[in-house]
Amino acid sequence: MMRRIIEFIFYGNYFVGLLAVALSIELSTQLYLPYNSLLYYILIFCAPVMYYTYAYTAILHSDSPSNLRSEWYKAHKPLTRITQPLLLAICILCSLWMLGEYWQNILHLPAAYWLIIGGTGMASVLYYGLLPKSLIKINLRNTGWLKAFVIGFVWGAFVSLLPIIALHVEGKATYVNPVIVLALFIKNWMFCTVNAIMFDMKDYEDDSNRQLQTFAVTFGIHRTITFILIPLSVIGMLAMLGVTTYRHFGWLAIAINAIPFVLLLIASWSMHRQRNILYYLIVIDGIVLVKALCGIFAMHFVP
Repeated sequence: MMRRIIEFIFYGNYFVGLLAVALSIELSTQLYLPYNSLLYYILIFCAPVMYYTYAYTAILHSDSPSNLRSEWYKAHKPLTRITQPLLLAICILCSLWMLGEYWQNILHLPAAYWLIIGGTGMASVLYYGLLPKSLIKINLRNTGWLKAFVIGFVWGAFVSLLPIIALHVEGKATYVNPVIVLALFIKNWMFCTVNAIMFDMKDYEDDSNRQLQTFAVTFGIHRTITFILIPLSVIGMLAMLGVTTYRHFGWLAIAINAIPFVLLLIASWSMHRQRNILYYLIVIDGIVLVKALCGIFAMHFVP
């Protein structure tokens, strides 16, 4: 029974929705911002769950070898036929309610905010080539080295920039230091990029057979860990140290914020051994949740 629950949460991508909410709450806590509305959190929970489920079942299943996750989707196909329309309906209802309630604020959003919204949305759509091929044939997932940075960018913007824009929409806007926001965005971008590269290493053989030049295929597992994963983790940690030092955090708050980056370095080194899919979904993605929780908890020790 417990295994079925675990598979439902992680194979069904519901843990990904939890990560989106947790990282967004972390941002608000770190910037001393009001929290977004419950409807916004429901929307950003449902949207990634629906997105990843659709992308995996409609796009990846056709060109990936059989694995435990594929078998789970085959066995639970009737379930996804119910949950996907339900998630879509929830997203539409939340969006329509926010549009009807805050349409004036939406119309008066700065041009830069629209650029962020458009860029993030377009990158997420093009990542799996979800638009009809008759309209546009770009599939950023097939861009080799670039694909991990693209998905890291989407996640970085989704949890570092969109919550601030949503606060403006909801009429809760307060001043935020753009330098700090940029540093937090870079930190999340690098963290999520490292996460995406580690997931690429799971697909090493499949990507190699399809001649998709990911970091793992191009450099090999060991060099990817040594020259890509570890340096990017360090860049993310330096961005975190820059923000915490600039804001005069104490040593305890800095140490708590450093925990997920240390775990990320350990996880990167663990990639020398081949792991099963649940290891990536629970442990590697779990570090992202640890990052959010540490970021929230550390603020209790900031004067």
